[in-house]
Amino acid sequence: MAVNRVPVLKRCRSLGLDPVYLGIDKKSTRELRRSNRKLSEYGLQLREKQKAKFIYGVLEKPFRNYYDKAKKMSGQAGPNLIIMLETRLDNIIYRLGFARTRREARQIVGHKHVLVNGRCVNIPSYLVKAGDTIEIKEKCKDSQRYKDVLEATGGRLVPDWLEADPENLKGAIKELPLRENIDVPVNEVLIVELYSKN
Repeated sequence: MAVNRVPVLKRCRSLGLDPVYLGIDKKSTRELRRSNRKLSEYGLQLREKQKAKFIYGVLEKPFRNYYDKAKKMSGQAGPNLIIMLETRLDNIIYRLGFARTRREARQIVGHKHVLVNGRCVNIPSYLVKAGDTIEIKEKCKDSQRYKDVLEATGGRLVPDWLEADPENLKGAIKELPLRENIDVPVNEVLIVELYSKN
């Protein structure tokens, strides 16, 4: 499996992204040396795509598949794409506050700690639906890991479309989010423009 080994803060600087969106509250003290060259239209579109891929931890091929699926759905492809990325199981675990970062959430799902509607699911890209219930397995709930995680994520706001019960490490999807409910700083219109050229 491909692994991105670029330091997270360095990548955030190059994409002009605040690390807070990744669940990281560190700030880089270094200044990014920007050249005076203006980014081309293609450069801007590519940067938005890289930003979305980096935030959600998705590689190029699956990201392209999400875009193709989003195009076939009713409504606009851009918002559909962001909504699909937002309803990935690893992202839901992160949004419910059961993981500090999306990378950690991906690991939690991969280690079979998560039940969806009572069934164990270990696929981070699993797309949840409205009405689904998510919980951490009973035998994992008492581990020190989750006590530390809940302490770190205690102040994090859970989106309105989710219902979280941190004491019992449970959550539910009340409804699928709308694009305006998702606080990710990505201009999906540029991503659609980039892919529609191909």
